[in-house]
Amino acid sequence: MLALMRHLVKTDRADLDFLDRYCTGWDRLAAYLAGETDGVEKTPEWAAGITGVDPDRIVRLADDLGSGGRTLVNSAWALQRAHHGEQAYWATIALAAVIGQIGLPGGGVGLGYGATGAIGKGTPTQTLPRLGSPPNRVSSFIPVARIADCLLDPGGEFTYDGGRHTYPDIKLVYWSGGNPFHHHQDLRRLQQAWQRPETVIVHEPYWTATARRADIVLPVTTALEREDIGGAPIDDHLVAMQPVIERVGEARDDYAVFSDLARRLGVEERFTNGKSASQWVREFYERYAEHQPDAPPYDEFVEAGYLQKVALPGDCSHLRVLLSEFRDDPAGSPLPTPSGRIELYSEQIAGFDLADCPPHPTWMEPRERLGGNQPWPLHLVSNQPRTRLHSQLDHGAESVDSKVGGREPVRLHPIDADTRGIRSGDLVRLFNDRGSCLAGAVIDDGVMPGVVQLSTGAWWTPGDEIDCLHGNPNVLTTDAGSSGLAQGSTAHTCLVEVERYDLPVQAVDPFAPPPLV
Repeated sequence: MLALMRHLVKTDRADLDFLDRYCTGWDRLAAYLAGETDGVEKTPEWAAGITGVDPDRIVRLADDLGSGGRTLVNSAWALQRAHHGEQAYWATIALAAVIGQIGLPGGGVGLGYGATGAIGKGTPTQTLPRLGSPPNRVSSFIPVARIADCLLDPGGEFTYDGGRHTYPDIKLVYWSGGNPFHHHQDLRRLQQAWQRPETVIVHEPYWTATARRADIVLPVTTALEREDIGGAPIDDHLVAMQPVIERVGEARDDYAVFSDLARRLGVEERFTNGKSASQWVREFYERYAEHQPDAPPYDEFVEAGYLQKVALPGDCSHLRVLLSEFRDDPAGSPLPTPSGRIELYSEQIAGFDLADCPPHPTWMEPRERLGGNQPWPLHLVSNQPRTRLHSQLDHGAESVDSKVGGREPVRLHPIDADTRGIRSGDLVRLFNDRGSCLAGAVIDDGVMPGVVQLSTGAWWTPGDEIDCLHGNPNVLTTDAGSSGLAQGSTAHTCLVEVERYDLPVQAVDPFAPPPLV
């Protein structure tokens, strides 16, 4: 993206009027693109050496962007999950600014199209009723990806969003509605950190890796066993969720568990307002229906099974063009930035003085990458799976049928497979200095040479010699923040090696219950 911007500037197709009226800091970014600040001009040839994309192809794309047609610059949500991942998003916005179409229909910038169904669909965004909560008397916090750091280093300092903070000393972990031993990185390190709290309590319907490592597991219902409403502000339907099976075993709704805890703590009435879960669900719907034209009574909603949202009077969200108000009147509709403009250079971030987050979009060498810092020869892409949602229902038929020899499939290019003596169906070991896992090989020329693809979500199953017998890539990914600004996950900055594995394999069932006390 930096090279595209530089080429547009050099061919006099950067929209300088837009950059002058709507942006701040363009002169600083332009100087960086020209190499005036670091001695490196951001040419297509320079970018080709990093990306592997032919410089002529970069030039052709830049020429298309500057041709006068409408261009929407769209970045996937996953781009920031890498070392210096913030820079890719900042560069996305900067490139769209250089093209000059931000705020115009069909142009500008977009994030996450294709990741969530309603992005770009024009669905009216409406806040849904929900349980309130009293003020939290605890002001300390941690960035979500810094769980292991917090547990391993109580009292240690970290930076975040320009501030300096201290990790709290966590004595008890109470986890409801998540599975860190699926989504966190460097699971061996997380396992070490997990030993620090005195007690771990988990709500779960299933024996996930997190539930297996809890002191107390409270069995809770699945969506098939409870009454609820399905929906989100950007969805175009509300779904009436009714139980389709009896509650299994001792499972109870999370609300019932929290209500009992509130009673033991002497605040039951304050928490429940004297209402059952069913009464709350009905009240939530009725609150929503007050502002929804032609919404039927709750019982009819349940019988129909769903309700399609419609735009409220005066709601033009289905016609909205991102930042159109700002483009029409930048002074009257300023952005929530210190300058009120698009900040291509941020004085505020410059003031944070973070070595790993400069004040304008910048290319910085990541911890490890192909062609650069290369401790291992293959780049690991750990994407979302096609046969389950994250790690949910990994034991279900759709996910199980996708396995290769009972392991998560890993895709390799034929060149990489041939040099390692690997064939489709072979059991292979992926490893680096953080850990190792087993997987089933799938040879696929749709994967770039030098890249291997192993989806997330295989339930973590450590063995005596292998860190995951089932194929969880997060025994390989690095647990380090994207930068001192955001401290995000860096799962996509990950190099590995792969080899055929011919040794006897320890038999472990990833879905079997653990020993109970």
